[in-house]
Amino acid sequence: MSASILNARNLSKVVTSAEGELVILDDLSLSLDQGDSLAIVGTSGSGKSTLLGLLAGLDLPSSGEVRLAGHLLGALNEDERARVRAEHVGFVFQSFQLLDSLNALENVMLPLELHGRRDAQQRARDLLERVGLGARLHHYPRQLSGGEQQRVAVARAFAAEPDVLFADEPTGNLDSHTGANITELLFELNRERGTTLVLVTHDERLAQRCHNLLRLEGGRQLVAEAVQ
Repeated sequence: MSASILNARNLSKVVTSAEGELVILDDLSLSLDQGDSLAIVGTSGSGKSTLLGLLAGLDLPSSGEVRLAGHLLGALNEDERARVRAEHVGFVFQSFQLLDSLNALENVMLPLELHGRRDAQQRARDLLERVGLGARLHHYPRQLSGGEQQRVAVARAFAAEPDVLFADEPTGNLDSHTGANITELLFELNRERGTTLVLVTHDERLAQRCHNLLRLEGGRQLVAEAVQ
């Protein structure tokens, strides 16, 4: 394995509510190398999505620290964290989050154009062909099935060659057959491109595909184990 790409140390998140302080995450630590894969599992309300947001620098912890691609996220301001995400991170969400006004090709081209890539169109075309959508380049999200939309989202996430890809319930809105195909695609691209994969999921079969498994219960790290 190469050098560590993502580290969390003594990570906690506490928010204030009308009932007092609510502990969402409590003293969690993890470390992932380049090309690793991690499944974060647990019941609803266990802190999975909160942890994903902290690891990606979308939110800051109440205590502890996250280091992503060598950057200590807590030492950066919001614009600097956004820059780190743009340079090192990709996202796949349950709700796809494609832009309705752009076709499949344009949705995948967008992050490449923001990076100033002159080969944005060709690279987007190649990725869409890679995920089986070569004949659907000019279709808009409303013209695509749920599985096809998620394939566009996967292609977009890998477009800028991220060091870490965060996926929040990537198969949650898909039927079992389509979800299995998306799962296979994620892991194929993970192997091909050496991207570190961090998944939040309720799907135990998906979780077992990862190298590492982290179970949360009530914001606590119940167990962290090597799967493979």
